[in-house]
Amino acid sequence: MRPLQETDLSAWTPLWDGYNAFYGREGETALAPEITQTTWHRFFDPAEPVFALVAESEGRLLGLTHYLYHRSTTRIELTCYLQDLFTDPAARGKGVGRALIEGVYERAKTEGIKRVYWQTHTTNAAGRLLYDKVAQHLGFIVYSREV
Repeated sequence: MRPLQETDLSAWTPLWDGYNAFYGREGETALAPEITQTTWHRFFDPAEPVFALVAESEGRLLGLTHYLYHRSTTRIELTCYLQDLFTDPAARGKGVGRALIEGVYERAKTEGIKRVYWQTHTTNAAGRLLYDKVAQHLGFIVYSREV
C-alpha cells in the first residue's frame, strides 16, 4: 500500500469507475468527467485536504481509498473521513480492503487525528463484514439533499 502517484492515472481509473458503478454511478448516471478530473487533481494539490492510497501487487493496482481531513464541532483536532474504498473484485477477500483502511488509520494517527469514520450503503454486506472487524458502527443514519 502506498500513496497515489500522478503516473497511476490509467491504473486508478478502472478502480474509480468500478467504485462508482458499485454505487450506481455509471452510464446515464455516471459522474461528469470534470468531477473525476477535479478529484484527480485535488490528490496532488498541497492546498487540498484530500488524499489517496492504493494497494499494489506486482505493479498492478488492486484497490484504492480516498480520504480527507476536516474540522469538527466536537473535537479540537481534525477528523478523517474515509470517503471511498474499493478493491478489484478479483482481489477481494485477500486483505486489500483491510490494508487500505489500516493505511488511512496510520496516516491519520501521524497527523494527530484520533477519529476516522466512513459510511456505506446498507446493502454492502461484504464490506460491512470487514468494517465490523476494524471499526465500530455507531448507529447513525445518513440524510442528504441536493440544494
